[in-house]
Amino acid sequence: MRTLLAWIAGGLTSVVLTPVALADGWNMPVGVTAISRDIYSLHMIIFWICVVIGVIVFGAMFYSLFRYRHSRGAKAATFHEHTSVEVIWTAIPLLILVGMAVPATATLKNMYDTSEADLDIMVTGQQWRWRYEYLGEDVAFTSNLGTPREQINGTGEKGEYYLLEVDEPLVLPVGQKVRLLLTSDDVIHSWWVPDLAVKQDAIPGFVNENWVRIEEPGIYRGQCTELCGKDHAFMPVVVEAVKPERFDEWLAERKEAAAQEASSADREWAMDELMERGQQVYGSLCASCHQEDGQGIGNFPALAGNEAMLDDVDWHIDRVVNGVSGTAMASFRNTLSAVEIAAVVTYERNAWGNESGDSVQPSEIAERLADQGE
Repeated sequence: MRTLLAWIAGGLTSVVLTPVALADGWNMPVGVTAISRDIYSLHMIIFWICVVIGVIVFGAMFYSLFRYRHSRGAKAATFHEHTSVEVIWTAIPLLILVGMAVPATATLKNMYDTSEADLDIMVTGQQWRWRYEYLGEDVAFTSNLGTPREQINGTGEKGEYYLLEVDEPLVLPVGQKVRLLLTSDDVIHSWWVPDLAVKQDAIPGFVNENWVRIEEPGIYRGQCTELCGKDHAFMPVVVEAVKPERFDEWLAERKEAAAQEASSADREWAMDELMERGQQVYGSLCASCHQEDGQGIGNFPALAGNEAMLDDVDWHIDRVVNGVSGTAMASFRNTLSAVEIAAVVTYERNAWGNESGDSVQPSEIAERLADQGE
């Protein structure tokens, strides 16, 4: 019941708290799943029941205030109790609650039934991005905010999907039941897409379940709805629903790309290649904390001119691979490939005037990861 109430509350508060577009600006969206339509219908039924009750109660109250006002000489009644009236005003609300509980219970049972899924996806919240892993398919990627920094900093015109766009959307097949397994690597997050009627907390050390079966191809947007740190507002969710045949093509393309990425770790990479790839990785994953110019902010240390980092490449790699316990510096062991780790370390050691001249090869990172995995 708490999940259902949270979804309804989320739909109502989103009108003023988030830029996610609703059906008409004043109500929650009908959505594109059977569950979302059930929730919307339940919401409207309860809404109109409340309207009728409000009209009756306040109508009777205002009528009594006007009809029996003191200026007309009205005298207060002296009776103390009336058994029949007390039974009636207890029985009627009870029947109303039972009438509301029946469809609510049916909807809740359907919401929690994650069995017989066609596809399982692990959704991991990370400050401040989402990681998606298609279980059993060897496909995984991280979805980062796609809004340009110029728009965020106020130096560029804001786009149509400001703070609601990502570099890698979650791609799902239409008409198939998809089970979502949600957890977190750091703090509590909440994965919310209004049009899918899914709002589920991602909690460190726990795995929560939810499911969705999208009926219409399209792009559906949402956000993290649990305060999770300084960039909470920059953690959107974008789901792209495609036809099953297109999904199969996309999945095959991702598998092929992953295989090429893994094989490329064996070759020697030139400094220019590592710097170009590293700049992309840094911009997606690191710039939000350490800033684009590497100067850091608050508790996030500067990387430009960082002597501890520049003096010890092994120390630098260890921080990226394993993170720093007790801080916001997360481990990227399971987030980045060997190529991406080598590239971003090389970039950080040679950008912003650091000019260490070091280049870390993906083969070195792959060997280090293999040794630590034993």
